[in-house]
Amino acid sequence: MSKPLRLIIFDVDGTLVDSQASIVGSMTAAFEALSLPVPSRGAILSIVGLSLPQAMARLVPDQSDQTQTQLVQGYKDSYRDQRLALGAAHSPLYPGAREILDRLQGVPEFLLGIATGKSLRGLDGLIEAHGLERYFVTKQVADFHPSKPHPSMIETALRETGLTASDAVMIGDTSFDMEMAANAGVTGIGVSWGYHDTSALQHAAQIIDTFDALPEMLAQIWK
Repeated sequence: MSKPLRLIIFDVDGTLVDSQASIVGSMTAAFEALSLPVPSRGAILSIVGLSLPQAMARLVPDQSDQTQTQLVQGYKDSYRDQRLALGAAHSPLYPGAREILDRLQGVPEFLLGIATGKSLRGLDGLIEAHGLERYFVTKQVADFHPSKPHPSMIETALRETGLTASDAVMIGDTSFDMEMAANAGVTGIGVSWGYHDTSALQHAAQIIDTFDALPEMLAQIWK
């Protein structure tokens, strides 16, 4: 008797890849291009996971919509230039990330997905740089959804795979990821190595410290 299909959705920045240097660098370039004070590293990392317009609105709520739009474009341009120049080194995979993707993909009933605040162009560039094209059956990006923590990304991934919320988990490093999971009725698994302190992951059902802990966690959730 075949086992039911399960969907394992990953956040990207701070979960699968360590992109903080690139994010901080691109944000710095965007602000310096407009001669604006650069937010602190902590402030920049606190908004990782949000779509860029929402991120800028949180970072500089006192700036005009036009200035925020210019900052978004400046960030995108700098991030693209860095990615093209550095390739995979732009956002290195966390230790154990590729191994866990291989391991999970080897389980017949497991489907893998992505839900990220990245643009489609940014995600496709990252996937190509790391050779991850074969892993994900559903990829949800900021271009087509409201920003996290709105549940749209997860709800669309469930529709695309024909699964229900009880058949899915969301794995991420930020409060936005865990709130999105809760809003979609999906179990959230937080990771401790990302950009938000684990104390901010109140909506996580569980928190893991290494990728190696994930298979056992999934077995417990779906026992």
